[in-house]
Amino acid sequence: MAKVYSIIFTLVIILSSCTINSSVNYTTSVPLAGNAWMNGDEAVPKRTRFGKEGILNWTEQDKVVRIYFRTEHSGKIYLGLRAKVKDGKSEIKLSFKGKDQVFIIKDTTWQNINAGVFNIEKPGYHVVELHGMKKTGDSYGQFKDLLIGGEACINSVYYVKDSFYWGRRGPSVHLNYQLPEEAGNIEYFYNEITVPEGEDVLGSYFMANGFAQGYFGIQVNSPSERRILFSVWSPYKTDNPKEIPEDQRISMLKKGERVHTGKFGNEGSGGQSYLKYNWKACVKYRFLLKASPSVNNSTDYTAWFFDPEVKDWQLIASFRRPKTSTYIKRPHSFLENFMTQMGNTSRMAYYGNQWVCNTEGKWYKLTKAKFTADATARKDARLDYAGGVHEGKFFMKNCGFFSERVAFDQYFEREQQGKQPEIDFRNLK
Repeated sequence: MAKVYSIIFTLVIILSSCTINSSVNYTTSVPLAGNAWMNGDEAVPKRTRFGKEGILNWTEQDKVVRIYFRTEHSGKIYLGLRAKVKDGKSEIKLSFKGKDQVFIIKDTTWQNINAGVFNIEKPGYHVVELHGMKKTGDSYGQFKDLLIGGEACINSVYYVKDSFYWGRRGPSVHLNYQLPEEAGNIEYFYNEITVPEGEDVLGSYFMANGFAQGYFGIQVNSPSERRILFSVWSPYKTDNPKEIPEDQRISMLKKGERVHTGKFGNEGSGGQSYLKYNWKACVKYRFLLKASPSVNNSTDYTAWFFDPEVKDWQLIASFRRPKTSTYIKRPHSFLENFMTQMGNTSRMAYYGNQWVCNTEGKWYKLTKAKFTADATARKDARLDYAGGVHEGKFFMKNCGFFSERVAFDQYFEREQQGKQPEIDFRNLK
């Protein structure tokens, strides 16, 4: 009789730890390649965790795999994994909503491993954590998909299905400032940015002064480096700057002290400049952009940054764009993450006191903006974005899989706060 009890007890343990290839009806496969992150990877900016087929090979014991998805319903949810091992076997703990489930992976062919039944009490984003407990082989296994099903997932699961590079970067959001009709030709565009404490996240670009042909703002490039970045696109459409014909290249007219200049590609091509500058959270930074027609059907673009430490406007650079004759068009700001390994971390900033000045020297305040988003948001791959008005300033927030969502393509209007900039254009460097 003692032997019978021992056999029954062993079976109970096995059934409670995992069941392989059972009749659970999984309705969705969430690919880890676009929806999973590992802790500590932010220290290795160009590290790629996933192979060409989107397979995660997990070797380090101290790493935690976090998989994100969103539902619009509450209720019962079934979780599983599409996984295998190269050799040996591994013991994995899955954690979800305060409940843990341990299972064994030992098959060298792909298996659907059932991790258990859980409950979702509130719609929104959810995270599944995987912890490596033990392994006898070189890795904890190879993982391809998170499998989900149940009433919480009916017609309401959001995750990155394709374009994994952009999905892992997360949604970009924009503020498109509305110009007064009577403003005429806009020559100068002024803006201010304040990044709150803890929101100056690695990989962030807080773009202040965007225009139809380029952008100007501040970045967090590494744990030890930050930049003020100003770029102008070439009129020639290409992602490879080497392909730009000579008569359509951006030329540099002047640059400020310690400013680096060169070419850029991959997202259009053109002239780029940046100043390594250790800007800080909770400090208000001011930006000024000028655009005016120049010789031979060209336009000159110049960017200045107000350094609060020296209390003066610093020249970043002045570029000439050929085959263009214009003043400032489409003034806007945006917020983006440019490092895929930081797509699961949120960041935000306040954008305030926007002004433009026309060719007659008259200033106009900008108090209304249209909130828009990029393709990643528009196809519902990522819903972790927000914008609005707070204490007289616009704000934008993205990434991090927060559940509060603000609809894009709506207009925000801030209170008419802030003083008109006092700038002597004749004395700008």
